[in-house]
Amino acid sequence: MRVLVTGSLGQLGSELVRILGERGTIVMGVDRPGIDITKAGSIATAFGLFEPTVVINCAAWTAVDDAEANEEAAMQVNGLGAELLAQACATSGAWMLQVSTDYVFAGDANSPYAEWAPTYPLTAYGRTKLAGEHAVKQVLPNSHWIVRTAWLYGLHGNNFARTMLKLEKERDTVAVVTDQIGQPTYARDLAHQLIALIDAHPNAGTFHGTNAGADSWYEFARAVFEGAGADPSRVLPTDSAAFIRPAPRPAYSVLGHEAWDSAGLAPMRDWREALSAAFDDGLSA
Repeated sequence: MRVLVTGSLGQLGSELVRILGERGTIVMGVDRPGIDITKAGSIATAFGLFEPTVVINCAAWTAVDDAEANEEAAMQVNGLGAELLAQACATSGAWMLQVSTDYVFAGDANSPYAEWAPTYPLTAYGRTKLAGEHAVKQVLPNSHWIVRTAWLYGLHGNNFARTMLKLEKERDTVAVVTDQIGQPTYARDLAHQLIALIDAHPNAGTFHGTNAGADSWYEFARAVFEGAGADPSRVLPTDSAAFIRPAPRPAYSVLGHEAWDSAGLAPMRDWREALSAAFDDGLSA
């Protein structure tokens, strides 16, 4: 197996490259400026040099608010980029694992979204990521996996957990919303799950890659403070009306995990257990 990881400098891509390399898998990580997935020629060069059998696409426009004013640019990366990678996989015979998002749903449910639930994105980011899903399915109907994730955090890069740790050092209190519910997901856990999926090599399909359980951003922030040895009462409750942003945040983005059974794999562990492991691994501001 030869695995090409795009977006390899991000918090998920970097974990994938490290874990695959440590176990002896032939892996190549690529990121900008080394590759531009919106350019077929750039992709062809990477494929020609490495000849992957599996491509994991972690490259994405993830600036949710900026996408509202720059949807065409976001579509180039999240939609066209995924399509061009899929076309290169189709030509070479490689499988593709496309990392997607909870934002493909409306975020107005009251029970976990199943993998087959109807999609209805309300943001430019969600629309462009859904376009990427559709492109991969169309180009690679029998040789793709789509894995949606949410509330991703890790040891590197910008993420909510690291922001909370930074604010804990800078402020006496921090206000966090209680009316958005989701699943904090540790990037290292997700990387292991994606690798297990590739190893199991089930039929093409869609999976939800989030840690189990659910909470609000407020509860997540309190858990981060507690994990850092800080007083969680310094996290104060507020609601979304206090944080008006260009892109609406989903009120409910809990994802169901039924599809893992078809791959013979267990879902990911509870988010609190994963957060504790992240601190053991060195999570810091």
